[in-house]
Amino acid sequence: MMVRGVAYWTVLGLGAAGVAVTLLPLLPSDDSFIRVWDYPRVQVVMLLAAVLLVLPLVLRPFTRGRAFFAAAVAGALAWQVGRILPYTPIHPVEARQDAECDDASRLSLLVANVLVTNREAGPLLAQIDALQPDLVLLVESGEWWDRALGPLRAAYPYEVRQPQDDGYGMHLFSRLELVGPEVRFLLQNYVPSIRTGLRLRSGATIMLYGVHPRPPPLEDTERRDAELMLVGREVESDPTPAIVAGDLNDVAWSKTTTLFQDVSGLLDPRVGRGPYPTFNANWPLLRWPIDHVFFEASFRLVDLAVLPHVGSDHFPFFVSLCHAPEAAAEQRRPEPKPEDAAKAEEKIEEGRAADARGGE
Repeated sequence: MMVRGVAYWTVLGLGAAGVAVTLLPLLPSDDSFIRVWDYPRVQVVMLLAAVLLVLPLVLRPFTRGRAFFAAAVAGALAWQVGRILPYTPIHPVEARQDAECDDASRLSLLVANVLVTNREAGPLLAQIDALQPDLVLLVESGEWWDRALGPLRAAYPYEVRQPQDDGYGMHLFSRLELVGPEVRFLLQNYVPSIRTGLRLRSGATIMLYGVHPRPPPLEDTERRDAELMLVGREVESDPTPAIVAGDLNDVAWSKTTTLFQDVSGLLDPRVGRGPYPTFNANWPLLRWPIDHVFFEASFRLVDLAVLPHVGSDHFPFFVSLCHAPEAAAEQRRPEPKPEDAAKAEEKIEEGRAADARGGE
């Protein structure tokens, strides 16, 4: 009887916890302890599914209260599955794949959070040497990394450097000509982002935005969300084809990332293919997709991969694209709902207010 009692209360506690962390992110709050539950949806699905499987064995006899509890667990499971379903192969893809691409229109990008305290540059440099991407965007790159990345400069004649030892440094290396590159501080004066034009081998010019906003739980999410909305709004208003890449410190299925896509109209190559988790490289059971490459519908996807461990707490993320203007008519870009512009503006104002308060 004692074992049965322990099993009963364990299942009850785990089920209640799963329902609670499903409901928390629905609250209209930017508090980090609430928004952080956007992340482990896959893990919560596994927890709720396990609870639902053992419920008939533990919750006997099946009273009305226990039936209500089982329905709550099932409802939470269904909602969580609905959030992550687009990031599975059973969902239609958002970005079409095209293995055939003229070299002049092809570009490849490696994105990596190197971890500012990581002192192993060799594995990353070896990956770059093997893949030979056109662009390398690195974040958390401090002064040590600025020196360690020196070997790249022979093969990458164009560079944007913003080394910072606070975890917000950024480096961009490019084989393609950069047009008007700039380092910007959209909200916080120590959180940089990169904006630059890129001249493709075809002669076409595109825009690249590199971002790395502050994450939860280090602070509430107003400023992270605001930075993403500012970039998304800028992308939407500029007719130049754009790519947004970096460690967004937000999962693909969050409300903020969904709103960012709706506002910007950019495609996510993960949709219909899989979650491709990039963080945390050190925790096999707790990994989430927070490093991203979004792009306009005038690009087709050529290749997509999460790369092996390089000593950081993030895996590098590799994307190869084909610039094909005709693809814009073939691919369905996210369409904003009438209220999305107002939501984005509200996020921006909340972020600016939080910055004025100094992060209270």
